[in-house]
Amino acid sequence: MSVGRRSSASATARLSVLFAVLSVPAFTGVWELVARSGIVNAVLFPPPSTVAVAILEWIRSGQFFADLMASLSRVAAGFAIGAAGGIVLGVLTGRFRLVSSLLSPLFHILRPIPPVAFVPIVILWFGLSETGKLFLVVWGVFFTVWLATHIGVQKVDRGLIRAAQMLGTPQPQMLWEIVLLGALPYITVGLRTAVSISFYTLVAAELAGTFAGIVYRIEIAQQNMQTGQVMGGLAALGLLSFVADRSFATLAERAVWWR
Repeated sequence: MSVGRRSSASATARLSVLFAVLSVPAFTGVWELVARSGIVNAVLFPPPSTVAVAILEWIRSGQFFADLMASLSRVAAGFAIGAAGGIVLGVLTGRFRLVSSLLSPLFHILRPIPPVAFVPIVILWFGLSETGKLFLVVWGVFFTVWLATHIGVQKVDRGLIRAAQMLGTPQPQMLWEIVLLGALPYITVGLRTAVSISFYTLVAAELAGTFAGIVYRIEIAQQNMQTGQVMGGLAALGLLSFVADRSFATLAERAVWWR
């Protein structure tokens, strides 16, 4: 690469970093100006300063950390169960044609149904128990991970599988060392997508009825016309989802280092 091209690439990289650093403060500043300009109703569209005060009051009240832990526990448990089930069944349907013929048509019918559509029936089935909320998060995560794993297993080099079979490799060892590791890049993409989906489904889960959680607090604030706290809850939910996504992306890069 020539000196000119290296210099241009370096300048572009610095500019990208600068834009990334300034984007949030710039957005916040424009938001503050618009909210205080009188163009919009400040009650319905509060400025960031009002949102910040609402968040501080939420934290000082002691409710914030209780709501945070309630929401995170639902996301973590639902993600763990849905991801584990999705990987196991994805390997089975991707590797064994008979299992795929049995389960794949059913999964493809159920997969497009959004978790929020289950809220009425979940309330009937489980009432306000945590089981219903867990079901909704698991539903959203499971099909995303299953499909990614299923496709990943089908993309594994068949030559490697045949070679392992010729060498007499036991089926469990082949599934672990060849099939699962070969599909790992696809699985990590599915898992990362499922991290975000678990937060989307958290909204449906907590709307199904609860007494603690970030979405629950947003709903209570909306009923009381506390738009500052509504915005604060949305900001907290977005920040949590962003941190979870970036954390998983970092772990995935280390797990799939050869990609």
